[in-house]
Amino acid sequence: MSDMQSLKSDNPPVLRDFGIINWMGLATLYKKEVRRFLKVGPQTLLAPVISNLLYMTVFVLAFSALRPNPEEFMAFLAPGLVMLGILNNAAANSSSSIMTGKMMGSITDVLMPPLSYFELALGWISGAATRGVLVALVTSIALSFFTPMIPSHFWAVLFFGISAAFMMGMVGVLSGVWAEKFDQLAVVNQFIILPLSFLSGTFYSIDVLPATFQKLILFNPLFYLIDGFRYGFTGAADGSIMTGVIVTTIINIILFSAVLSVLKSGWRIKS
Repeated sequence: MSDMQSLKSDNPPVLRDFGIINWMGLATLYKKEVRRFLKVGPQTLLAPVISNLLYMTVFVLAFSALRPNPEEFMAFLAPGLVMLGILNNAAANSSSSIMTGKMMGSITDVLMPPLSYFELALGWISGAATRGVLVALVTSIALSFFTPMIPSHFWAVLFFGISAAFMMGMVGVLSGVWAEKFDQLAVVNQFIILPLSFLSGTFYSIDVLPATFQKLILFNPLFYLIDGFRYGFTGAADGSIMTGVIVTTIINIILFSAVLSVLKSGWRIKS
């Protein structure tokens, strides 16, 4: 039996039969993921902030003359830009981490320790979510120079912000496992994540869309994240907040189950 086959067969069960979790191993993997993106902070934290500041500047300059109240537009736009940073960076962190490990062969260093597939999933996803949340915090501070970033419904900001970070962290894990080269990761980002995020009300209210498109956008899961997160700051929403909570929770449960299933099988990372 090869080393990789042995590794797959000896993989400890999820939650070790609901007994003791390898907290030290889980914490080590989490720290590795966090330190990985902190080492290149200008790229992983500063660059998204600059991009969002440019978005804010360009949109405000372009539409301020067309709007009687530019301050209201900035208050609407800022939460969408913060959520955009969460979505892009959480997905990028876990996908690039796994892809880099596969390409360099260092993925074995993560798979060899006695970590269950549950612990692997939680370590990768939590590291990605941490990057998404940190980008959101830094972006919020930067955008506060344009408009006050004071939550009116803190629970909504917390729920949708953290849910988005974990959701895209899981999407990143699945895309990182699936991809065999970085070009394939770019396909996921350019043809799935980017269109869904831009067509989810990040820069506009869906009320400006034709009725048909308003109905179609309700099938975009990222719409509920952005709409709920914006509601947490402005107190206004384009859709149903409770529907957003339910949809977000269901999708996260499905994604986490998919991540556990893929990691348990060892598909494309242990064979």
